[in-house]
Amino acid sequence: MRTQRPDIPEDGNPRRQFLKGCAAAGAAVAAGAVSTTAEARETYQRPPEALGLLYDATLCIGCKACVAACKRANDNPAEFSTADKLWDTPLDTSGYTFNIIKMYRSGTMTTKDDETNGYAFMKTSCMHCADPSCVSACPVTAMVKDPTTGIVAYDPQACVGCRYCVVACPFGIPKYQYDSPTGKIGKCELCRHRHKDGHYSACAEVCPTGATLYGRTSDLLSEAKRRLALQPGSVTTYPRGNLSGGADQSYEGYVGNYKQHVYGETEYGGTQVLKLSAVDFEKVGMPYLSPKSSASTSETIQHTLYGGLLMPFAVLGAMTYVAKRNVHHEDDAPADEPGKE
Repeated sequence: MRTQRPDIPEDGNPRRQFLKGCAAAGAAVAAGAVSTTAEARETYQRPPEALGLLYDATLCIGCKACVAACKRANDNPAEFSTADKLWDTPLDTSGYTFNIIKMYRSGTMTTKDDETNGYAFMKTSCMHCADPSCVSACPVTAMVKDPTTGIVAYDPQACVGCRYCVVACPFGIPKYQYDSPTGKIGKCELCRHRHKDGHYSACAEVCPTGATLYGRTSDLLSEAKRRLALQPGSVTTYPRGNLSGGADQSYEGYVGNYKQHVYGETEYGGTQVLKLSAVDFEKVGMPYLSPKSSASTSETIQHTLYGGLLMPFAVLGAMTYVAKRNVHHEDDAPADEPGKE
């Protein structure tokens, strides 16, 4: 008959007790370290000359010219979601699709930009956050925010494929190319590789209605607020292309019944891509986010725990202590155990 060793609790075994002890010790160290932190750093702000986009869903006709132009500008292959594979039909952004137009549907879909029995469009692409979590989470600076333009750029040569940026983004934008043995992250970079040739974001260049507008974020925000102040149904001038320079491509059109909010002005600390809509933003797929970036909080916790290797040394010490408590010499074993007389 096996006798319960007095040093092992009835409801456990040495391994379980060891793991529980390590977890408890690590949690205690983490809690103690975080509790000593005064407060998170301030959320970073957009650079004064930040570049971005203004997307006006009331002007969008769902032609997806922006999707095709983005593919061409970035040399991305077609993605198929239908059996015939005749057309590029991505259902969402991916490692090869950086920009897509999604559709809101309600009931009979009779009226555009109506929440009841209507439909609406919404552009999905990188928001180029003022305080991006993807940049904060990247351990090798493969994600970098340009200090002048504010564009969140990706360096495939520095990337180690950890995909922390994929998890960190609240908009679900960075995507990994899983089908490639040397896969990399795919996301909108506002066509920064085309700037040297005098071009700007391809999606804004080809948009026939000006639903996607390029320019300095400060200019785009002023334009968005101008539209919100107009009377629905009145006639106004809508610019197209590059709001902050370039040829005049403006035209006259009717003002939509906007929701009185510029999405991206304050969300997540502010973004350089701004949006207007006549349908509730959450209904068209834009998440509700507080005005504070989570990067400001997570970085504070990380720096507190790992500054001076505090967390690794504390956990190692806790594991050593728990291990010593659970190590027993053979001479201490009860006499009735196998191998003992």
